[in-house]
Amino acid sequence: MDSSSRTTSPGSSPPRNELARGAIGLREVLFQSVTHMAPAAAVAITIVIGANFAGGAEPLSVIFALVGCLLVAISIGQLAKHLPSAGGFYTYTARGLHPTVGFLVAWGYAFVEPLIAPALYMVFAGVVAGTLRDEFGWNFGVWWVVAALAAAFLVFLLGYFGIQISARIGTLLGLFEIGVFAVLAVWLIVKAGDRNTFEVFGTKFATVEGFKGISGVIAGSVYTILAFIGFEAAAPLAEEAKDPRKTIGRAVVYSCIGIGVFYVLTTYASTVFFGADKYAGFPAAGGGNPWDSVARTVWGAGWVLVFLAIANSAIANANAGSNAATRTLYAMGRIRLLPTILQRTHPRYRSPHVSVVVQLVIGVGVALWLGAQYNSPFTVFGILGTIIGVVVIAIYMLVNLACLVYYLRERPNEFNWFLHGVIPIAGIAAFVPAFLVAIGVGGSVLSFITPLTYPFNVAGPVVGIWYAIGIVYLIYLSARAPQRLKDTAKVFIEEEVAEVSAPV
Repeated sequence: MDSSSRTTSPGSSPPRNELARGAIGLREVLFQSVTHMAPAAAVAITIVIGANFAGGAEPLSVIFALVGCLLVAISIGQLAKHLPSAGGFYTYTARGLHPTVGFLVAWGYAFVEPLIAPALYMVFAGVVAGTLRDEFGWNFGVWWVVAALAAAFLVFLLGYFGIQISARIGTLLGLFEIGVFAVLAVWLIVKAGDRNTFEVFGTKFATVEGFKGISGVIAGSVYTILAFIGFEAAAPLAEEAKDPRKTIGRAVVYSCIGIGVFYVLTTYASTVFFGADKYAGFPAAGGGNPWDSVARTVWGAGWVLVFLAIANSAIANANAGSNAATRTLYAMGRIRLLPTILQRTHPRYRSPHVSVVVQLVIGVGVALWLGAQYNSPFTVFGILGTIIGVVVIAIYMLVNLACLVYYLRERPNEFNWFLHGVIPIAGIAAFVPAFLVAIGVGGSVLSFITPLTYPFNVAGPVVGIWYAIGIVYLIYLSARAPQRLKDTAKVFIEEEVAEVSAPV
């Protein structure tokens, strides 16, 4: 029997520290990616941040992000056909390029993926506490903390009790949020009347001071790319998915295209309804909750649906982010890049329960600490989102390169010049401008590169410090434990658990 479809027979005990093989199908895997993208929260918050830079050309920023992400989604799908692994990106790059690169990808992913959940706890906290303040006069400073803790505890429970319940609840939450915002978007387009124009897909309305024209569109794309981050989140579930060689690739590509169309629709709708010439002011509308304001204007009491969709989206995204993070921590513990205790799975639920607890501690700690520093959940989300974006954009480029090299080197008979050559190279090129903007370099070479402003510009230094630590650790591993680096290229779904190196 193919190990990729192997499940535990009734009455038998599953192998120690193995995830639940074949527990979820295409639907659940697809919505792992969809909900990780947080469609409603991304539309209401992440993409809105980009309007500070792109103004009324924000729909063009969405198109930029969609094209770039679709290119890398295709590369991920091609790699997943042969490398189904909970290690995801680090396995792809270790096998396609070199184990050293795989380690650096793992190091970065292990840093930013656990930040997804606290970032979304802050979205949930800001939306809930803001609504309670505006509607009932409750203390915002108290209730954002309560809401953040409630979100963290709920996500912890979903992760602890196994991938089936977590993924299926994520599917239901995802369908609700997409439905609400899609209907509202069509409603806004109709209400916009003669303000509808395709000129928002050009640079005419990119008029923000300091970010005019294409520089504003590219700066805005940092946040529209952030809105797409998560389409790849199906990859770490490869060891729990049915027929992962097909399922993972399809889920990644379908989620990118489907939610990309959804983002274009909703961003276009809000731009033409609010007014493309003044869209740079959209983020501040409604006291910093513009979609709530828009919903109240056109739906009256129906704003409650939008509130529920955004809050629901934050929970669904945090849940999907936690799933991806805990599988990454599990996989890194398995090959001893991180403490081996992280590879332990629950004897009944087959969840990586130790990693789930670690994710809870990280999520609560980061959310409460940064929330106390900035006293603004949405500012904290923006900071964490930029840090996440810097690392993931770099990883996307490396995955594209890994696809090209892997097929040239290991599967030359399958190499297709367009699928494994043109697409990966184009994907790398598509992400370079946004990456340079996010880290704040390149303006002296490319005139359209304008660094982000404070506090979002802390992302570059923070990521630099993290990687400086990682390089020191890499040097140690190269000298003292090179096998751990080589194990980043292992595809454990094809091996018996007994073959895994024994814990230290």
